[in-house]
Amino acid sequence: MIKVAMTGVYVDDVERAHAFYTEVLGFETRLHVDLGEGALFVTVGAPDGAQPDVQLLLEPGGGPIAEPYRAALYEAGLPCIVFAVDDLFAEYERLRGLGGGFPHPPTLPGPLLGAVQVVTGGKKIQLNQPIPRR
Repeated sequence: MIKVAMTGVYVDDVERAHAFYTEVLGFETRLHVDLGEGALFVTVGAPDGAQPDVQLLLEPGGGPIAEPYRAALYEAGLPCIVFAVDDLFAEYERLRGLGGGFPHPPTLPGPLLGAVQVVTGGKKIQLNQPIPRR
């Protein structure tokens, strides 16, 4: 069986992104390793033991690969990552209260409620809540 262990998201500043993912979104730090010369290897994951094997690598976003990729995602209106939440409206209100920029309120694009948030550095993240089937 193959499972997701780690995936990365390009960020402008690893320390600033670490603060956002932990202090605002509520993730916990899994790894925070100083590689020397200002380089960091930082991963976060879901809190409280949820998804203990899955980590999100906060990947430095400069360079010839990351910049065109990030710009293309943003221009296409696509999020760089999608997170699942249990109560989308509560998270939407909580993040708006913290200054989170949402271009519109949660919408129903299909079998999920969804909301896209614009975060620092011109990235978009998406929050989704599955809708129970009847």
